[in-house]
Amino acid sequence: MKICFWGNIGRALNGRTSGGGELQIALLARSLAKCGNVVVVLDYMISDPFVTPEGIKVMPVDGWNRGIRMLRTFTHRFPLLYKAFVKQNADVYYCRIRDARHIICWLAARKVKSKFILALAEDLDAMNFRMRWKHYYLTNLRTSWDLVNGIMCEIVYPFLLRKADYVFAQHEGQRQILLKKGIESKLFPNLLDISQIPVIAHPEHNYFVFVGWLDNRKGVVELYHIIERSPDSEFRIIGPPRDKTGRHYYEKMKSLKNVKLMGELSHNEAIINIANSKALINTSPMEGFPNIFIEAWACGKPVISLNVDPGWVIEKKGIGFYARGDLEMLINALKSDMNSDEFAAKAKAYVAKRHVINEMKMEEIKRFFSILARKHHTVAELVTD
Repeated sequence: MKICFWGNIGRALNGRTSGGGELQIALLARSLAKCGNVVVVLDYMISDPFVTPEGIKVMPVDGWNRGIRMLRTFTHRFPLLYKAFVKQNADVYYCRIRDARHIICWLAARKVKSKFILALAEDLDAMNFRMRWKHYYLTNLRTSWDLVNGIMCEIVYPFLLRKADYVFAQHEGQRQILLKKGIESKLFPNLLDISQIPVIAHPEHNYFVFVGWLDNRKGVVELYHIIERSPDSEFRIIGPPRDKTGRHYYEKMKSLKNVKLMGELSHNEAIINIANSKALINTSPMEGFPNIFIEAWACGKPVISLNVDPGWVIEKKGIGFYARGDLEMLINALKSDMNSDEFAAKAKAYVAKRHVINEMKMEEIKRFFSILARKHHTVAELVTD
């Protein structure tokens, strides 16, 4: 079977992840390649092709930077992308991360009579325009392409959600949102490479950690107030400011004595800081299923979240604290130490069963995609949860 992915994925395959969605595509691509499938990634950000140790062929889109700026998206890039997709003649085409150009992949899949998968990368992909305006467009339009892509996505995404052969949801909450719109989806959990999780014999347990961009989308204002109102707790902040609000509160944090601003760290360094912490804090108003939650649980650490409980797993599994948007509740929760051997074992067991790429997960992925590629199969065959 041949599976085609696309996007800025080459960096993630080389260990330089640019985002959570890219990491998940890279992990899935590696898993499918290890199962014996032919895996191709079309990456418009590279100029030279390369092959990963797993045998994944990473190909550039020839001629991507030709043409006149502002016009070449339509005169060159769309046609070239379509031609590259069709040329691959894959059995399955997989798209993830909000991008209007996924329509080109869908058209190519229809041309070669193959299956098209649209995977959700965040809850906003399934929500209505009002929610995306409030939590995405008002805080995330930084370039002209962001604007163009945003406008086109509002046309393309509702279409693709209904026309895709399969829609993958990260958690039950996303699946329920889609179901209310009459859209069927399949649960496909985020993956974790457990070899990237360090084993800390004697963790410090003396600070809370936040990992992510400092901006409105990640709740930087609420984060500042949590730190300011918790003078008896120590905090480490990993990540740089990304917008005007983030820069403002980043400067204000410098005056607080109970916070250490770590700046941007490597992925491995960030995980080590999580493994030594009391708990991971999240203040985002919206997420999908954050990789960082899974990584914290794999370290045996609680997740203390202000607004986000993906698929209600924090409350159902008892692996952290969900404040339901109540800042006061979250601040009070910081006073209770949830760390224990029992908690660590529970969190790690959940991750091992649901997210870790092990032999059982590899077999599940292999079976799942082999069924997807068939022309005829039953709904029962695709149950993964």
